[in-house]
Amino acid sequence: MTNIAYLSLGSNLGDRADYLKNALKELSNHPEIDLLKMSSIYETEPVGYTEQGNFLNIVVKIATTFSAEQLLDVCQHTEKELGRIRDIRWGPRTVDLDILLFNNDNIKSEKLIIPHPRMHERAFVLIPLMEIEPSIQLPTWKAPLNEILNGIPDKEGVRLWKQINGEDAFALFEN
Repeated sequence: MTNIAYLSLGSNLGDRADYLKNALKELSNHPEIDLLKMSSIYETEPVGYTEQGNFLNIVVKIATTFSAEQLLDVCQHTEKELGRIRDIRWGPRTVDLDILLFNNDNIKSEKLIIPHPRMHERAFVLIPLMEIEPSIQLPTWKAPLNEILNGIPDKEGVRLWKQINGEDAFALFEN
């Protein structure tokens, strides 16, 4: 069975764009993952722990035969391969991969909560998600995404960094 998932990717250490590009390559190397859509790249101010550099963020839509838990394992393995160290909650990171949505499922386990439990509070997730799927509905919310986004106070902290132009995802990372 093919599942549709939306992932958020972010980086704020080193060559941020290169970390995002490498994470996309890692995901694309799996025969069980097909990259369908990618948002533009956004530069965003940190949330939570603010004593760190700005992030680059994207959202991607994928098709996969993995279960949600298997996809989480792939995401965490990719983070580890790219040098992610988990020492400060919401702290600096080479790369962060979060599963935002998986089909229209509501999942709550020890390892995973879907929809992502804080996505409705984060403009840096909703803005790129709305770019690639403007009419998407969150399974646990009745309001459309633009209404949810309007209720978030820090939208101005999300700025377009590099716009996608309809080409393949890796074209965003070319000079």
